[in-house]
Amino acid sequence: MSEQTRAAHQDAMLKRLARVEGQIRGIQAMIRRSEDCEAIAQQFAAARKALDKAYQELLACLLEEAVLDPEHAPGETLARVRAIFTKYT
Repeated sequence: MSEQTRAAHQDAMLKRLARVEGQIRGIQAMIRRSEDCEAIAQQFAAARKALDKAYQELLACLLEEAVLDPEHAPGETLARVRAIFTKYT
């Protein structure tokens, strides 16, 4: 992965996480204001989905690195991909 591509991925991930952070702060404010539980639950669901999407992007990056590593034989690459799935999903 080129340095430019890596920097773009990092920037996108940081922006995505900043949005999730904003959602979490919004949920905290809703709780402090004693807002309706269903409205809070909707915001929780949105924040969870956003965080899951960020996590999926990170896993995709991890898998790309494993698959595109020219120093490993195909069998080693497959073992690494399986290990990633076992450990992180």
